[in-house]
Amino acid sequence: MSPKKRTEDALWNSVRSFGIDEIFVLPEWLTAKKEADEEAAVILSDASIADLMDSLRTRVGDCQGCRLAETRNMLVFGAGNPAAGVLFVGEGPGANEDRTGEPFVGRAGQLLDRIMASVDLNRTNAYITNVVKCRPPGNRTPSPEESSSCRWILEEQIKTMRPGVIVALGAPAARALTGSREGIGKIRGSIQRFGDVPVVATYHPAALLRTQALRRPVWEDMKMLRSLMDELGLPRMEQEST
Repeated sequence: MSPKKRTEDALWNSVRSFGIDEIFVLPEWLTAKKEADEEAAVILSDASIADLMDSLRTRVGDCQGCRLAETRNMLVFGAGNPAAGVLFVGEGPGANEDRTGEPFVGRAGQLLDRIMASVDLNRTNAYITNVVKCRPPGNRTPSPEESSSCRWILEEQIKTMRPGVIVALGAPAARALTGSREGIGKIRGSIQRFGDVPVVATYHPAALLRTQALRRPVWEDMKMLRSLMDELGLPRMEQEST
């Protein structure tokens, strides 16, 4: 039985418990429900979201929107399952990512894989991207102008994926997503927001490689993420057949 059918059965059982056998429904209510059901189907369709992401990648093309295009080797768009509902956002690509075109493939990426595995996530049931899609020279922090130039891509990715939760890796990602000017040490440990999407802010894996003491707070943040995922039914799975 599909989740939709189970929900409808539970609704009618609840209604009948009050001795009600019929409900009058306005035509516009049915139209609104149909539109909501269709929207939910899009959210749960792996193929449709993947196609939309491919179309966005085509639109981005050989982006020349800021000076980072002058020094990059490869634009790093993102990787993973865009339909799963769990999105990790870092600061920007490093040298390994610039060479391969894949996000988080160096030492920090290997650590991120282990962090994700601690809450049963991997690159097949989550999506990973960065605030800027090109490597800042010397792995420096992206400038406000560079982040602003790239922001439309991240916003379109989020609009397409409609994630249930976003994990901001490091202060630049947290600032870009939440608008907070506070340091990561101050905003982690509580749920932030990107619009109506909950954001879990935590330390960047690269910071953990430098400072072992940060591993404990990151683990606490992952426990918060785990609770949110359980509450929201994430990661999303392929829509069941009716």
